[in-house]
Amino acid sequence: MTIYDYSVERPDGSTLDLADLKGKVLLIVNTATRCGFTSQYKDLQALYDSYHDQGLEIIDIPCNQFKDQAPGSDQDIQAFCQLNYQTEFPQMKKAKVNGPDQLDLYRYLKSQQAFHGFGKSAKGLALAAMLKVQDKNYQQNPDIKWNFTKFLVDRNGQVVARYEPSHSLKKLRRHVESLL
Repeated sequence: MTIYDYSVERPDGSTLDLADLKGKVLLIVNTATRCGFTSQYKDLQALYDSYHDQGLEIIDIPCNQFKDQAPGSDQDIQAFCQLNYQTEFPQMKKAKVNGPDQLDLYRYLKSQQAFHGFGKSAKGLALAAMLKVQDKNYQQNPDIKWNFTKFLVDRNGQVVARYEPSHSLKKLRRHVESLL
């Protein structure tokens, strides 16, 4: 299996086949509208504005699995993002990224890039402390830990990196630039 064997559902019920994105750099992100990281939509849109014409595609997959921080319908979420962050990149149907009902795409992404920690930023340390209370062994599994976890896929379909929400978006930008 490769990334190109997967598809995701759009809010209108149509399907986005990742095979249609061969040759592009992909950034796949699970998002939420009521999260401390929601402002990352601004940075994601800036990244999209800078590099979409060079072959970057961002795939936004809203997810309500982390403290119910993506409430509302797909249409509500899309309206919120467009109104507050002027997002133009494709937004998919709200989905699960962990557990028995998770998207097959996420099962694949996690098999390709495991969790490697949140880093040493204040937000990273706060996330680690919160998760340790919920599951002292959270570091041992590849599950998505929080909203705005990003998977970077190169033009050949290889999942080359996983960026946790607390990781530097400047570093992510440099990595995207190196792949274009």
